[in-house]
Amino acid sequence: MTTELRRLRNYIDGEFRDAADGRTTEVVNPATGEPYATAPLSGAADVDAAMAAAEAAFPAWRDLVPGERQKALLKIADAFEARAEELIATESENTGKPIGLTRDEEIPPMIDQIRFFAGAARMLEGRSAGEYMEGLTSIIRREPVGVCAQVAPWNYPMMMAVWKFAPALAAGNTVVIKPSDTTPASTVLFAEIIGGVLAELGHPQGVFNVICGDRETGRLMVEHSVPAMASITGSVRAGKQVAESASKDIKRVHLELGGKAPVVVFEDTDIPKAVEDISVAGFFNAGQDCTAATRVLVHESIHDEFVSALAKAAAETKTGAPDDEDVLYGPLNNANQLAQVTGFIDRLPAHAKVEAGGHRVGDKGFFYAPTVVSGLKQDDEIIQNEVFGPVITVQTFSDEQQAISYANGVEYALASSVWTKDHARAMRMSKALDFGCVWINTHIPLVAEMPHGGFKKSGYGKDLSAYGFEDYTRIKHVMTSLG
Repeated sequence: MTTELRRLRNYIDGEFRDAADGRTTEVVNPATGEPYATAPLSGAADVDAAMAAAEAAFPAWRDLVPGERQKALLKIADAFEARAEELIATESENTGKPIGLTRDEEIPPMIDQIRFFAGAARMLEGRSAGEYMEGLTSIIRREPVGVCAQVAPWNYPMMMAVWKFAPALAAGNTVVIKPSDTTPASTVLFAEIIGGVLAELGHPQGVFNVICGDRETGRLMVEHSVPAMASITGSVRAGKQVAESASKDIKRVHLELGGKAPVVVFEDTDIPKAVEDISVAGFFNAGQDCTAATRVLVHESIHDEFVSALAKAAAETKTGAPDDEDVLYGPLNNANQLAQVTGFIDRLPAHAKVEAGGHRVGDKGFFYAPTVVSGLKQDDEIIQNEVFGPVITVQTFSDEQQAISYANGVEYALASSVWTKDHARAMRMSKALDFGCVWINTHIPLVAEMPHGGFKKSGYGKDLSAYGFEDYTRIKHVMTSLG
């Protein structure tokens, strides 16, 4: 007996549509490894239609007073809250994530972030008007950039979509967003919810559009003549391609491209607490988090004790089906990602030691065991490159300067953490670490009010916070003669 696959569709100008040429891709549930839906494989005609809808809707949305955009975003947040269980079920099937964790760890911050940007819509700031030349008054206008082409990743499909559309809409832009080809379901549900709110309030439907597709669809979006800005969360390779494509007509680009977060553990650390917190921050979401605590640097004097405790914590950490309430994380997102993680472990150098895990779990779905690898050197592949799986590596250092050298000695620069009871040392490290975020005696908490974004090959631009909001605006100087 075969189960009929669910049919996902694009959302363009308030209508659900198939791809113009009828092409589709299968969408696989990572927890089972089986397809459960089809989604459009959008081409040039679909991108043209979505961009035309967003462009047509832009003037009316831009010209609303901020309080009206705030009202719409608050209603969207309320609608998400009212349909939370539906969003949770969709995202769990979309990603294989545990239902309980999705309910507790994703829905509340998503809704809070939408409400934060609803408030930010009315808090645009700039230099005060004044006379900076005799007889002339200058004022600053902060305006929306226009249509935004946005590409969201598969590791947090719901949350990353919120990080993109909420500040863009709050600032007065219109949006065409593409979810990953492996996780389109929750973004399509977003379209239904947001479209309903826009219709209820009498706003143009083209304010928010969703098109499904693959990497080629994303390229068509970025290279399209209509968008003024391209925003992507993804791999360094994808970011380079977006920046290159956007350069052809000098589009503004917002890139969040991954990380290799150092977790620097000094000898005065409370080891049991650090191990507990780091293991959760490293294995949460199967390590598929750009800020995951997966690269531990531990002082040589406590190395053995720390590694032993971390390996025990890994052995006690469970992965499993979405409806199992006793698991920390679900499967890797797709078969390619399972192969990537497996490949890193298979290629470990002889001096490395697998302290825990290092293998697939079961033969159904894309589950991988919580893994700890010790004995690693700074130039090892697994230290330099992003694994994006439930794998925590451990290196040793002898002093503060070596810790800084090792921590900064990768091409990524998104997030980091320092574990010590010495306040002065923590402050020195927070200055020296070349990362967009430094946590002290914690790792991974995010709040709507504070920026998320990195340096170097982790990209540029900020998500969340007033800084992320301002990324979706442009500055205009207006000068008038008093004579």
